[in-house]
Amino acid sequence: MYTDFFGLHEKPFSITPDPRYLFMSERHGEALAHLVYGVTESGGFIQLTGEVGTGKTTLVRTLLLNRMPENAEVAVVLNPQLSVLEFLATICEELHIDVLHNRGSIKAQTDALNRHLLQTHAEGRRTILVVDEAQNLSPAVLEQVRLLTNLETAKQKLLQIILIGQPELRELLARTDLRQLAQRITGRYHLEPLSANETAQYIEHRLKVAGALGEVFDAGAKKEVFRLSQGVPRIINVICDRALLGAYSLESRRVNRRLIRRAAAEVSGELRRSPWVLPLATAAGVIGLAVIAASVWSVAGRQQAVTSPPADSIVAEAEAAVIETQLLDEEPAPPEPMVETGEDERVEESEPADEPEPALVEQLQLAGDLTTMPYALASLFDAWGLEFRVGATGGCAQANAAGLACLYQRSSWSGLRQMDRPAILTLTDDSGEDHEVVLTAIHGATAELSIGGVRTIHTVQSITEIWFGQYMLLWRPAGGSVVSLGPGARGADVLWLRSSLASISPDYASANPGSDQYDADLEQVVRSFQRDHRLDVDGLAGQQTQIIINSLLAVDGTPRLTTPRLARD
Repeated sequence: MYTDFFGLHEKPFSITPDPRYLFMSERHGEALAHLVYGVTESGGFIQLTGEVGTGKTTLVRTLLLNRMPENAEVAVVLNPQLSVLEFLATICEELHIDVLHNRGSIKAQTDALNRHLLQTHAEGRRTILVVDEAQNLSPAVLEQVRLLTNLETAKQKLLQIILIGQPELRELLARTDLRQLAQRITGRYHLEPLSANETAQYIEHRLKVAGALGEVFDAGAKKEVFRLSQGVPRIINVICDRALLGAYSLESRRVNRRLIRRAAAEVSGELRRSPWVLPLATAAGVIGLAVIAASVWSVAGRQQAVTSPPADSIVAEAEAAVIETQLLDEEPAPPEPMVETGEDERVEESEPADEPEPALVEQLQLAGDLTTMPYALASLFDAWGLEFRVGATGGCAQANAAGLACLYQRSSWSGLRQMDRPAILTLTDDSGEDHEVVLTAIHGATAELSIGGVRTIHTVQSITEIWFGQYMLLWRPAGGSVVSLGPGARGADVLWLRSSLASISPDYASANPGSDQYDADLEQVVRSFQRDHRLDVDGLAGQQTQIIINSLLAVDGTPRLTTPRLARD
């Protein structure tokens, strides 16, 4: 409908996995390299995981069409919700193996497959099994998959297996009863969403493949697409496709931020406002912050009855904070407990007032104008002893200038604990609105949040109920800039990696401590470290591995989630 209007020869944002539209971001390039390694090496498993819509299937199709060895036979299982017998039968059908007798027997299917693998090996050919949506495999089928790797000669495995799935696949393989399978995985890679810059490049890439000659999406539109999609390619496609249709209906040849918001609202059924509208000295901002501040006093009041401070003082504090564009970072002074004197002149604290704790969702909605990214960045920067300058360069650019780096990630609560850094969480309330808050501390079953600059305490359960895994944190790379270290790398960063691992434990000392080259020995040390700390065991010292190393080294000046925050005078 809109293709002729924009001079396109086809729709650029179709959600079908077309390899022609594959955008080779750094993450997708690394993921494809892992897959290529899997089909060129012999035996074992390769595991590729990623959130829904991050491009896993497109990568697999690119692999099958363009990167497969000429001597390879490939069986692809797209629907893994099968019984063991159906799974084996599907593999035999994909490889054109005839099972002449006892087709309903698992043994007959396995024997026929083994004969075929031996024959193809003798002819110098390789056999590869690709299982998509592998998180849906039953434990029984996964055990059968493991048994298939027992088909081998004296020197090598006869079947290479690639498992493609959502993050649940990692949790499934972490089960104790599947540990034998997990131990046979020789390569793992988790495909992350695109960054803000990559999202903009992704949009331009798809438009050019479709025949666009000029810019269709302006810079603001691309930023809004990233905010709403969080870099997930499938969501980017859906929003951009609807935005192009909206621009066509308005006869506009440029897509702006407003059209992106309307498109997202139509897709999701709700309108989500931009978080970049800074409410300086507005009544809504003052009232919202005052309500949150009051809720902090309310929570404290349930532990011991207190004399409430005058409301005017709370509003005055909030107004001053908003006008100066600085976030409150003060703990309320411990109030004097109310006392009563009995006939025996004993002094006792009065019973706590029976007052319900303000719910987290209610706090977020009341302070909606303050749960925006600028306020969250200011709180996060403050945790690092830095000042966030509103209206200057972007938050990550300011962090880079201070020797820090941003890490955007999706993970679980245990993953947050492992990173052990204050982090901006994106929480979604009952109406679908997103709120940016800062996780500043974890104390067992409770956690401390900075909501619009005011610190509140909530249970971990109440937070995880409205948090869908997205976070952003700051960390300090050893060399001042983010460098992913892997085989072949050399320089001061490699020396830092060797000495840091050896400092953590003698078990991680490498054989060549003075070498600045990332050799095979160092790769094995990194794999051992990753295995011990439940990271993806890929032998590459990426951001997560380096962050865990920094945490174990207890680098000075690094705020931690598990370290109690010191009270300020």
